[in-house]
Amino acid sequence: MEFYDLDLNDNTLDALEDMHFYTCTPVQEKCIPEILDGHDVLGVAQTGTGKTAAYLLPILSMLDDGGFPNDAINCIVMSPTRELAQQIDQAMQGFAYYMSEVSSVAVYGGNDGNRYDQEAKGMKMGADVIIATPGRLKSHITMGNIDLGRVSFFVLDEADRMLDMGFSDDIMAIAKLLPETCQTIMFSATMPPKIEELARTLLKNPITVKLAVSKPADKIQQSAYVCHETQKLDILKHLFKGKQLNRVIIFSSSKQKVKDIARDMKRIGINCDEMHSDLSQQQRDDVMYRFKSNQTDVLVATDIVARGIDIDDIATVINFDVPHDAEDYVHRIGRTARADRDGVAITLVRGWEIVDFMEIERFLGYEVTKNPLPEGIGEGPEYVPMVKKGRHGGKSQKRNSRRGKPTDNSQKRSSRKDRKKGNGKQNKQDN
Repeated sequence: MEFYDLDLNDNTLDALEDMHFYTCTPVQEKCIPEILDGHDVLGVAQTGTGKTAAYLLPILSMLDDGGFPNDAINCIVMSPTRELAQQIDQAMQGFAYYMSEVSSVAVYGGNDGNRYDQEAKGMKMGADVIIATPGRLKSHITMGNIDLGRVSFFVLDEADRMLDMGFSDDIMAIAKLLPETCQTIMFSATMPPKIEELARTLLKNPITVKLAVSKPADKIQQSAYVCHETQKLDILKHLFKGKQLNRVIIFSSSKQKVKDIARDMKRIGINCDEMHSDLSQQQRDDVMYRFKSNQTDVLVATDIVARGIDIDDIATVINFDVPHDAEDYVHRIGRTARADRDGVAITLVRGWEIVDFMEIERFLGYEVTKNPLPEGIGEGPEYVPMVKKGRHGGKSQKRNSRRGKPTDNSQKRSSRKDRKKGNGKQNKQDN
């Protein structure tokens, strides 16, 4: 289905055409009509399926058509991280390019006082769309900078991630301030019981759109090293030795481990940066800028980068530890092999992580290639399920797997009608 087959207004379609987006992704095809019809929507779809456009396009189209108060906040979009909030804001600017009457403010922590004041001013003036992290929005609410009494749309993006980060109470506190008539849209990459409970609490007779977690792209060359924790750094040294590796992301679940890895990588002369929640917003912006502009070759990061961050030219992803579940594995390695490029994904699997990695392989439907350990670092554990010892020396059960503006819009609309007859292109938006 193409976007001009949907009931989006002309300004929205003009912006999409400028961006060369013509064909809907499955999540957009299913969600946009339901949102336009006024239904609450629960979307279960992983990162990279086009979900940002799935909720922004219909909301912006309706706001641009009018009928909403000019002096009120009409839409709240919640994001788990500053980086995703920034990315949503950037998408918003593109989609709303021709909408002179639709305004937005991005609200997230880690900034100086001047930005906080600018956020407050924008909200008090009645910006149509607020894109916010929960903690920062809660702060503005406490300070009396925002009135949610006339909000028409409430969007929770990456809801599972927000709950994992401990934002449940903030979300509920914000939701209680919204009017009963507010249309609520929730997106989550997974559907654990806590998301089901949140959906039952916040959504009214929702339409559920569920897309199965897709397998990694065929262009990703996947492999693993089965090793002991003490051998991981030596494996990294081996991977970088004599190879001109660049455009690399090394993922770890622990921010302390990210710091340790980055320190060790710098010691062996690797041009790298680290990304984790202990950095200030300015530091995080600087890190992302340096990496995106090729000033650094390697980014060592927590999963904050795995979801929702759009970097197209990653050549190699290294999982320093095994992701919690198959979905997280797909999210991580999905940072590479984008935009028709090839990519490499390498996972370091220590003994107690073997059972988790086997679960990932079961999801994939095939066994990931196991690389021999580099010479001189000793033997690794056998690739068989292991039982983790309890805190007092006994044995516990095996862990479960967890987790420029065109000048003639009328001419463009005419060309859309021509394409509708069968000459449309496939869009390539990621998020």
